[in-house]
Amino acid sequence: MDDRAALIELMSRYADIADLKEFIDLPGRVLADPVALDFESVAGIPPMTVPLADYTGILRASFSAFEATHHAITGHVIEIDGDRATIHAHVRAEHWLPAGRWLVAGFYDNEAIRTAGGWRLSRVRLTATYQENPHLSRAAVQAPQPAGGMP
Repeated sequence: MDDRAALIELMSRYADIADLKEFIDLPGRVLADPVALDFESVAGIPPMTVPLADYTGILRASFSAFEATHHAITGHVIEIDGDRATIHAHVRAEHWLPAGRWLVAGFYDNEAIRTAGGWRLSRVRLTATYQENPHLSRAAVQAPQPAGGMP
């Protein structure tokens, strides 16, 4: 598979972690260890770098409250420089709870590194440009937080 196709598939697998609630094998096939995270525009938490095992636990706890989620990631703009790549993509993420739906629309600006096991996301940055019912995210997400916090 060429690098561009592999990186688009990597982003799809990233969405699958939450949408399929597959927190055992998939995170290690998608994310570097450690991974830098920036969800400040959604959660108001400063960017941080966490061990993969911590982030996997955070994902599990964060998404367990949702009945279903759907992350559509499209419009990939990819730049590759040797064993490093940047990926800019559009995202529409829907999260369903009994109380309603939380919608996030915006952009991912991620970085990936080539490893012996293939490409892995080393940095994930979500910039939300629009949200509906963000109060539902605060009601649903009661995840444990590593030092510095991360919902």
